[in-house]
Amino acid sequence: MSASLFTTKTQRQVALRLQNTSVRCYARKVESGMDPRREIIRRALYPGNIRNRPTPTGTWRPDIGETIQRAVPSVQAHETIERAWLLHRRHVRKRREAELERKFDCMKKAMDELAKIDSHLYYEANKPSDPRVRTPEEQQLMRTMKVSEARAFDSRIRGLFPRELRIPTDTPSRTGWNYEFNPVKRPI
Repeated sequence: MSASLFTTKTQRQVALRLQNTSVRCYARKVESGMDPRREIIRRALYPGNIRNRPTPTGTWRPDIGETIQRAVPSVQAHETIERAWLLHRRHVRKRREAELERKFDCMKKAMDELAKIDSHLYYEANKPSDPRVRTPEEQQLMRTMKVSEARAFDSRIRGLFPRELRIPTDTPSRTGWNYEFNPVKRPI
């Protein structure tokens, strides 16, 4: 920090004083054989009593009562703000619940329609399965795979959309259609 950056005489004096004290402090620590970096790390890892210093983002602030009193001087205003906040949270919660209920109703209608159309597909869609259990065919197939392929195959959760498939888009591919593509046949 250079003293020439400051305009007034007082600012220059304060800057010089701060610069001199920090240099003296550092020189004193170096002369005593104590590394200042160690002291800084020690203070960061093992702070003193945390309640002594107010933090603007911490959970405990000793001056919170005075701050609220300055911002909202009356109890009625504070209670009105609290009620408005709770009302806002209730409206948001009701909107989320209504959206979830709408989605659930649509899913239930689709499952009922599937049950009417094809009972076998309905049963397969609702069949409980343990994702950890592998069939003998899958175990045999995993023995022939590379380690990376076997890990990818093992980490796949059954019933979910395969990660390696392309995302459906409205526009065609830049390279066009691959007419020679043949999917790999794997029992799943």
